[in-house]
Amino acid sequence: MTQQIQEPELSGVRNFRDVGGLPTSDGRRVKTGQLFRSGHLAHATETDAEFLASLGLHTVFDFRNNADHALEGPDVELPGVQNVNIPLSDPADGREFWKMVRDGDLDQLRSILGDGKAAARMANSYRGIIKHRTAEHGRVVHALAEDSVPALLHCAAGKDRAGLSIAVTLLALRVEREAIVADYLESNAPHRRYRVRRSGASAEARSPEVMELLAPLFDARAEYLEAAFETIDEHWGGVDRYLAEGLGLTPETLGRLRDRLLD
Repeated sequence: MTQQIQEPELSGVRNFRDVGGLPTSDGRRVKTGQLFRSGHLAHATETDAEFLASLGLHTVFDFRNNADHALEGPDVELPGVQNVNIPLSDPADGREFWKMVRDGDLDQLRSILGDGKAAARMANSYRGIIKHRTAEHGRVVHALAEDSVPALLHCAAGKDRAGLSIAVTLLALRVEREAIVADYLESNAPHRRYRVRRSGASAEARSPEVMELLAPLFDARAEYLEAAFETIDEHWGGVDRYLAEGLGLTPETLGRLRDRLLD
């Protein structure tokens, strides 16, 4: 078995982890040191970059869009690593929406996020990404099956877009859904969480009520990932048809993927 990558203390990269070790339904495990996930690399320190370079990465998949890049900046460059940008729908898409999240007053936030609206928006966005971003997810899994590992998959926070791409890859590897959810929920650990950005210095800007309204957007909640799984089951009748018809993965491609990424 590949040696476990000890989780580092990265100061400028949030939510980094190796997804190796997760169990599959047929008794195998995901290899360690081959598939990583994280938040963006734009603020990686020199020490962070040295650690990432030591992983021997072939490819970094960045699922951020232009608005993310404008806000956070481009990833740091890692020597010899191929950078692939595949923009995915923002989980709570819309530049105006995020402007209100950052700048809106309490009444605005209540109107767009209160009464369960924020959690419903997140669950609906997960459904939409699964249903409408099959080409992008198929491209990632095909690349991983061919020559793109070791690979790091990230978005802004490493929770939603990267979380779904990792989940899809793990489904293709036959990882148990319960294990996929457990890995996803690791994003809630305090040292992993995305730092909430709010404009203004007033006490209200980050008051307990404001933070409670924002919480569904920045939490990893099992109900979001379950909404994605339900979409697969409802739209394709299960994972096998989703992989074959939705993502265009042949048995041969899946075989290569499993040979590369499973012990």
